[in-house]
Amino acid sequence: MFVLRQINNKINTMVVSMSVICLMLFMTISILSSSLSLRNTMGRELVEMTPVDVNLYKIANLPERSVNKYGKETIYTEEQRKDSKIPLADTLKSNGLDMNVLKDMVEIPIYASNDLTWSDFLEDKLEQLKAKFPMLAYDTAEEIVKISDYNKIAKLYGIDEYEINDNEYIMICDFASMKEVRNEVLVDGNNSLTIAGKQYKSKYNECKNGFIVMSTSHTNTGIIVVPDNCPLTDDMKEIHFLAANYNDDTEEGKKKIEELFSKNDSAFIQNLDKKGLEIEGLTKTRIMEGSIGLATIVTFIAIYLGVIFLIASSAILALKQLTDSSDNKQRYTILRKIGCDEKMINKSLFRQIGIFFGVPLLLAIIHSIFGIQFAVKMMSGLASEKDLLPSAVVTVVVIGVIYGAYFLATYFGSKNIIKEE
Repeated sequence: MFVLRQINNKINTMVVSMSVICLMLFMTISILSSSLSLRNTMGRELVEMTPVDVNLYKIANLPERSVNKYGKETIYTEEQRKDSKIPLADTLKSNGLDMNVLKDMVEIPIYASNDLTWSDFLEDKLEQLKAKFPMLAYDTAEEIVKISDYNKIAKLYGIDEYEINDNEYIMICDFASMKEVRNEVLVDGNNSLTIAGKQYKSKYNECKNGFIVMSTSHTNTGIIVVPDNCPLTDDMKEIHFLAANYNDDTEEGKKKIEELFSKNDSAFIQNLDKKGLEIEGLTKTRIMEGSIGLATIVTFIAIYLGVIFLIASSAILALKQLTDSSDNKQRYTILRKIGCDEKMINKSLFRQIGIFFGVPLLLAIIHSIFGIQFAVKMMSGLASEKDLLPSAVVTVVVIGVIYGAYFLATYFGSKNIIKEE
């Protein structure tokens, strides 16, 4: 009865402050769990998504007419248009790059046609999905790759290779949100497509995992893999794509090779600039450096905010309990006078402090279950639900150490305050 009376008194006087403490603890749990999950996912996916040292690509079939590029009207020269029709490896050779610096080189064309867009793929589901995802560019042309070309890249990357019949296609997609959209079409079985004038049906009723271009995470929104005998024409080529490793096993040697593609004073880059040729690229090193830097910043800010909120909450609870113990010292004296021994009094004090510290933490945990799920959904493609468990374990340990330390310090401090003189 004494414990309940003491708790009831605190409830009457600390409604607002306890709500704020509960909110801060909720922020601590959510921020720490979500950010650590993001860091774990990024670290794991970086290894998966950077299987080779370099990706290079250039636009194929540049148009003769002017195009709007980055807000400016651009007219391509005859040399630029001519170069866009030859393989990327030929461009590298003709502009002075020593091809011996690369190994395991695979080059493939990526096709596209305005006759096959996202809208054409979605068909009956288009209006439903427009209502659900209004910001998607549904007039985007679908990317198409022949099965032998995709398997060359897959073999180099060490990911799944596929087989299909002459009248089948496979949708390759690993971006979670887009995968859900495409699976809504594929699962119905009404998934036939007309590609280059020929009819094809999906081999599977779902998207299969895979990618071509390296990235920091799973961001492939969809690639249609077709049989080798699909009548794709040269004018349907959209991109010349090349993947390779550096022909050197040392970090210093790989750095020198990478400078050939990145330093403006390299002879290769200067030759490209003189002719106005553009080759885009991604390197494993740059992706790693950028992602690790971002993950470090996010984790540092999250840990800083989380620990600050946690310490502030614990300190407020501790100060309030120590103050109450001092104010209620006379009540414990009365308990002794009516026959309560020290063991009963200490047990009563422990229960009070336990309830005082436990209730806001319990409420914060309940709220954070939903908050973390929402945060992971908002970070779809960056954070994965399967990385939540180790993140949650770390969060529990951090809270257990700091919150537990304040709890014990408060208990022993209050015990000394009410101790009989």
